[in-house]
Amino acid sequence: MGSTGVIGKNVAFTLARADTVDEIVLFARPESVDKAKGESFDMYDALAAEDIDCLLTPTSDFEDLKYSAIVLITAGIPREEGMNRRDLALPNARIVDNYAREIAKHAPEAIILIATNPVDVMTTVALKASGFDKKRVIGIGNHLDSLRLKAYFSRQININSSEVHTRVIGEHGDHMVPLLSSTTIGGIPLKYFVKAVDIEVPRLVNRLKNAGNIIISKKGATEYGPSYAISNLISTIITDSHKILTVSNYLEGEIGDVYDVSLGVPAVLSKKGVAMIVPIHMNDFELNEFRQAASIVKETTDEVLQSLNEFE
Repeated sequence: MGSTGVIGKNVAFTLARADTVDEIVLFARPESVDKAKGESFDMYDALAAEDIDCLLTPTSDFEDLKYSAIVLITAGIPREEGMNRRDLALPNARIVDNYAREIAKHAPEAIILIATNPVDVMTTVALKASGFDKKRVIGIGNHLDSLRLKAYFSRQININSSEVHTRVIGEHGDHMVPLLSSTTIGGIPLKYFVKAVDIEVPRLVNRLKNAGNIIISKKGATEYGPSYAISNLISTIITDSHKILTVSNYLEGEIGDVYDVSLGVPAVLSKKGVAMIVPIHMNDFELNEFRQAASIVKETTDEVLQSLNEFE
C-alpha cells in the first residue's frame, strides 16, 4: 500500500528482481491506479532483460489483497527536511489505522509490515487496528540503522562489511541505541579493536542518527537504503530463513523489562512472522537509553491512539 510512492515502487521492483515471489500487488488509491499501471509496465520491461517472470497487479480494490502472504504499508505523508518522524504521527496514524482494518478484513492470514513513519508508533497502531497477533505485525524498525552502522564501520577502517557484526535497537529515530558493547569486528570486541585502529565511534554514531536528514537535505528523500532493507526483510520472511534482524515489534517484557510499546529489537523472522524476540545483554548505559526510548515512543503512541479514538 503506497505503491506509487518513492519507497513503495522501489521495494516492488527490488523484490521482483530478487525473484522470490510470484506476484506483487501494487495497491494504490483510485486516483493513482493509472500511475501504478505505468510503473508495472516499466518494471516488466526491466524484468524481461533478466528473464524474470513476476506478476505485477496494479489495483485499488482491497479484494485483490486476498491470499497475500505479506502486506507492506508505505503510505503516508513523507518526511521533509527539518521534520522529525514524530511530526508525522497523527496524520499517518489515520492512514495506517484504516489500511490495517482493511487488511484484517480482506487478508486475515497476512503478515503486516510497516514502513510508514514514525514506524514504531505505526506498528502499534496497525496492531491495535488489525487485531492480529503481534507476531504478524512488524515494523522495519532499526534494520536499516543497523545496516548503516555496519557500513560506516566497514568504510572507516577499510574492511569487508561481512567482518562487522553490530546492531541498533530502540526507536527508529533520535532515540536509537547502537549496541556498541556487543559490536565485534573480525570477532574482536569493538572496545579492544579501537585501541589498535583509529575509529571515531562518537562521530559515526552521530552520523547514524542524522543519516536520514542528511540524505533528505541533499536529494529530497531516502530511497535505495530503505527499499533494499524492506525488500531484505520481506525476502527473509517469504523464504522462511529464520535470520535475526532488528525489527519493530510490540514488547511485553521480553527485553529490558519494557512493556506495551513497539520498539526495534532483534528477532528471528520466519514465514509466520516473528518466531522469537532474541534476548540480549546491554550495559547499563544502553539499557537506560533503551528504556528512555521506550518511554518517549510510548508517550507518542498513547497520544496517537487517544486521538484516533476521539476521531472515530
